[in-house]
Amino acid sequence: MEPVTPKLVVFDLDGTLIDSRQDLCNSVNAMLTHLGKPTLPEAVIASYIGDGASMLVRRSLGDPEGDAHDEEFVAAAVHYFLEYYRVHKLDYTYVYPGVMEALAAIRAALPDTLMAVLTNKPVNPSRVICDHFGISNYLFQNYGGNSFHTKKPDPHGLLTLMGEASALSDTRVTPAETVMVGDTDIDVLTARAAGAISVGCSFGLAPERLAAARPDLTVDSPAGWLDVLGIPTHPY
Repeated sequence: MEPVTPKLVVFDLDGTLIDSRQDLCNSVNAMLTHLGKPTLPEAVIASYIGDGASMLVRRSLGDPEGDAHDEEFVAAAVHYFLEYYRVHKLDYTYVYPGVMEALAAIRAALPDTLMAVLTNKPVNPSRVICDHFGISNYLFQNYGGNSFHTKKPDPHGLLTLMGEASALSDTRVTPAETVMVGDTDIDVLTARAAGAISVGCSFGLAPERLAAARPDLTVDSPAGWLDVLGIPTHPY
């Protein structure tokens, strides 16, 4: 594909803008220890990330389902995980190298292009993390997995952002003018369902899942976003 000049660029968070693997894995293993269950290797937990906190916990527990007792057990486990993560979400999490420079370059080169975050992480920790690292300075909106009645890959959140961007831009932002950037198949499927352009980040948490989903474009670093958008990478 030729470089695109979008009106809206929407980023996933975990595995795209930030590496949160260790804090998420530590929180899952703290939950498992609390419940008297064996801990899991980091690589296994990382493979469960991307579909929101509830699914992360459910998968880590072996996906219990069925009777009401199991659902109550899962709900208690999710609560413990979220409370632990609320305290420890910034212990080891960091912004991927080049992300802040890339966001600044997009803002400078494409001042009329709006940027947002759409993640399946609960919205409160997403916004706190983005505020902490200064990512929020580049965003007009930040939505999480509990912001709507559905999560990615349902396109509702992305379509909502297109509508809000249209209102701010005083002109319709079309799917063809929207780029969804993420590191998993979930982000690719979200973009596809909305008719947007998908950009996959192979440096994220789920490169195998990403490759299997066949994004429109794939980059191996945040600087690749600039190539996709036709922005010179030197200097930032």
